[in-house]
Amino acid sequence: MPGPSLSHRGPRALFALVRRPELGAAAGALLTWAFFAVIAGGPFLSLDGTAAYLNAAAPLGILAVAVALLMIAGEFDLSVGSVIGAASMLLMLLVAEAGWPLWPAIAATAAFCVLVGLGNGWLVVRTGLPSFIVTLATLFILRGLAIALTRAVTGRTQLGGLQDVPGYDAARLVFAADLGPFRVSILWWLAMAAVATWVLLRTRAGNWIFAAGGGADAARNLGVPVARVKVALFVATALAACLVAVVQAVRFTGADALRGEGQEFRAIIAAVIGGTLLTGGHGSAVGAVFGALIFGMVRQGIVLTGVDADWFQVILGAMLLGAVVFNEAARRGLAERGGDGSA
Repeated sequence: MPGPSLSHRGPRALFALVRRPELGAAAGALLTWAFFAVIAGGPFLSLDGTAAYLNAAAPLGILAVAVALLMIAGEFDLSVGSVIGAASMLLMLLVAEAGWPLWPAIAATAAFCVLVGLGNGWLVVRTGLPSFIVTLATLFILRGLAIALTRAVTGRTQLGGLQDVPGYDAARLVFAADLGPFRVSILWWLAMAAVATWVLLRTRAGNWIFAAGGGADAARNLGVPVARVKVALFVATALAACLVAVVQAVRFTGADALRGEGQEFRAIIAAVIGGTLLTGGHGSAVGAVFGALIFGMVRQGIVLTGVDADWFQVILGAMLLGAVVFNEAARRGLAERGGDGSA
């Protein structure tokens, strides 16, 4: 008998691909690398060029991994960018104004971020309000507090001098060391991705995350603690933002109240490019890694090719649109086949 027609083979091939969301993102990363390898040539392929796009991708990748898990569970966190700014300013206020040593200040900053995550999660699960609205409100509240309180206390919105604080040298080794041309933040990024992948694929909590995003009511009927899962993931996104804040504060020996602005949208874009559905229930941490990697390669590739950096936003929007269209095809394929891959 003749084989299946192209009209049948195409959807089957597409569905086989999106069953593993990271495969599409990996292919996109490979194509992006090949494009800039040809266009930019040696500078992009060099060790320093490779380090440049990995270093650029790492902070976003840390956020994107946590944001992807939350999106798989069916929620969004638009506050992560403002958490970066607020956490870094809190850290600097504690060491510069209150005279705290660095490590206790980092611990207090992490505790603050946990409270932010708990607050976001509690409001979402208890009120039933869309997480988009709740965390958008948190974004404005935290950004406003970071600017207003810091200016009220110090008269400025930028603080420096972290290198003079006790404990800085040890913190630099942990959060901002250079491994040749590579930054240690890359290791944090990959470690987070590895842990998140293990949780999603090898633990009961991972099954709960997918179930919460695939159908919260059905998951509750099966005994899944949907509310606890979602609150825990909001805490995870806030802690990921805290880690980025600490990494950047230690590296740049200071903080800016506007640091992290726009990162919430870039993290969502990286997760979507990585195959995470906007509707929840489907995605992967590895896909978010590739999404952030694509972001880093495009950002540095544009610089190396001499293209006006203003075009970066255009390219980013085009990548998002393409990823959404592709993921919508994935969603329809999963819905038509009940998620089991049957024809």
